[in-house]
Amino acid sequence: MQLVVRRDRHRPTREIDVAEAGARAVVALLADERCEPGGAWHDATAYWSDDRIRKLVRRADGKRWDDAQALDGVTVCQPGPDGFATAAVRAYVPAPVRTVPKLLARLQVSGTQFGTEGESLSDAAVVTIEVSPLIAMTSGKLTAQCGHAAQLAWDLMDRSARERWRSDGFRVRVEHPDAVTWAATRRPVSVVDAGFTELDGPTETTRAHWAR
Repeated sequence: MQLVVRRDRHRPTREIDVAEAGARAVVALLADERCEPGGAWHDATAYWSDDRIRKLVRRADGKRWDDAQALDGVTVCQPGPDGFATAAVRAYVPAPVRTVPKLLARLQVSGTQFGTEGESLSDAAVVTIEVSPLIAMTSGKLTAQCGHAAQLAWDLMDRSARERWRSDGFRVRVEHPDAVTWAATRRPVSVVDAGFTELDGPTETTRAHWAR
């Protein structure tokens, strides 16, 4: 699954808002009716979800961002605090890497980084995603890992929890626990990165839990 993050050259965007918007975009796409049996996106997402949930985060600005909206996918925008730009992430219908459309293939992958100022504004979100304090990740890698956590949470939820989350716009709250809390806590979702990019694998990156 390709994720494209909008970069505003004139106003800063916070990393935490980007990560939360990315997680929301992933689930919003998977929950779309076009991913249901018989839908236009069903076969692609079903094949990819069968233990093939790699995500790749790119960035775009200006016309390239606008052009990228024409490809099949779902965009989520999430406002930041005063003085910061709204985070925007588009998740695309999964496809083989060798067939990535030119509009996406030319967008940069490496070095995607945003400012780490402040905490989440997503109070009382249905889903909480916790980030490991034991590793360092770029903003792009963090966004992908939060997307993994959100997807696995969606897969494990019962119908009632899914509907609560859907009605809340799939909001998530990303938190950064300290090392002591991380070591003492277990969650229903644990994301272990295989180590294809940036990290040595296997490495636990994120966890998720939700209101029941």
